[in-house]
Amino acid sequence: MSTDYRGKAVLVTGGTKGIGLACGLAYARQGAACTLTNRWGSADEDAIREQFRDVGGPEPHIVEADAGSPEDTVDLVHGLRERHDTLDVFVSNVSFAQIVKGMQDYSKRALVRSIEYTVWPTFEYLDRIREAFGRYPRYVIGLSSIGPDAFVANYDFVAGSKALLETLMRYLNYRLRGEGVRVNVVRAALVRTDSLRATMGEDCVPFIERFDPRMFVTPEAVADTVFALTSGLMDGISGQVLTVDNGVAFYDNVMRLFGERDRLEIPPKEKQQ
Repeated sequence: MSTDYRGKAVLVTGGTKGIGLACGLAYARQGAACTLTNRWGSADEDAIREQFRDVGGPEPHIVEADAGSPEDTVDLVHGLRERHDTLDVFVSNVSFAQIVKGMQDYSKRALVRSIEYTVWPTFEYLDRIREAFGRYPRYVIGLSSIGPDAFVANYDFVAGSKALLETLMRYLNYRLRGEGVRVNVVRAALVRTDSLRATMGEDCVPFIERFDPRMFVTPEAVADTVFALTSGLMDGISGQVLTVDNGVAFYDNVMRLFGERDRLEIPPKEKQQ
């Protein structure tokens, strides 16, 4: 097996910031021709191309495309087909949902919109890829989060959509098993990104770092996991949901806070009165 991606094509949606950009750079280091999508005006293309040059990778193809627009998806995939004979890897990293701060924010329309942007684009892209290339990518990776299993502030609709994505990706792996396609989901724990700050506020990161900076994983750690799953070295893993969290999920609880109360300067109850 080899991790040499020279001559291979990779599509990363939401690929111009955060985890998506880190994924693109991970493939570029191995010589892949990367196509990255972004929403209109949300990417500094010159800065992105400079980062790809810095890692010695081919210049990426950056496309403005709305993941919720079938027309944009068709145009994007047709452009891919004009540049490449096959698409080897598809990394689905688009997510959008309303921030929920209370029951007043619950609405059917908001939930459906979240599903339309967070879940359905993966399957819309795969349909169009199959039509254009005559086959699915060998590897399909969906990006998820710890939200389906653990409370995350203001994250109700994102978490619900990610849970649905994870379930359907497992079924997708079953449906495509006869075509040599490997489908997996990578869950990321907390990552210092613009999305995290937009969802939970600017004071979120310093507050959490007070208790344990290891709760945050880097975009690069997530990207390396994605790449490993598509390297050919881990083809026995398929239809799985893998979590990148530095092992924090095991010990992030009240008992851990009790054990570290002196370091965290948490006074006993009698001293608080």
